Amino acid sequence: PMPATMTMEEAGKTLQNPLQRTEAVLARGKHVYSQTCIVCHGPYGEGDGYVVPKYPRPPSLQSDKIRGYPDGNIFYIITRGQNLMGSYAGQVAPADRWAIVHYIRALQRAKKPTPSDLETASQ
Repeated sequence: PMPATMTMEEAGKTLQNPLQRTEAVLARGKHVYSQTCIVCHGPYGEGDGYVVPKYPRPPSLQSDKIRGYPDGNIFYIITRGQNLMGSYAGQVAPADRWAIVHYIRALQRAKKPTPSDLETASQ
């Protein structure tokens, strides 16, 4: 549970993703992302979802700013909302929110792999 008074900065410092990054968790994250997030954030998290331009474009999940967020910050935003994005606490179970965080990280790494990703791929 996330305390009602917790700020996003506190969430980023204290909340850790309790789920292992497994194929099943990533598949669940992809499924829930496709059902709830894709309409605004788009299939690759670039803010080019189906409702854009009818609504203002959301931030790209591929931006350096969001890539730099700890997992707890992303969980916090899904839970509480931010700017025009409302809270998804009532629609998405906590375990599914953490699965979405793993899936967002997979999207980010697919678009811009880390040096260790490239090292692993070349072995």
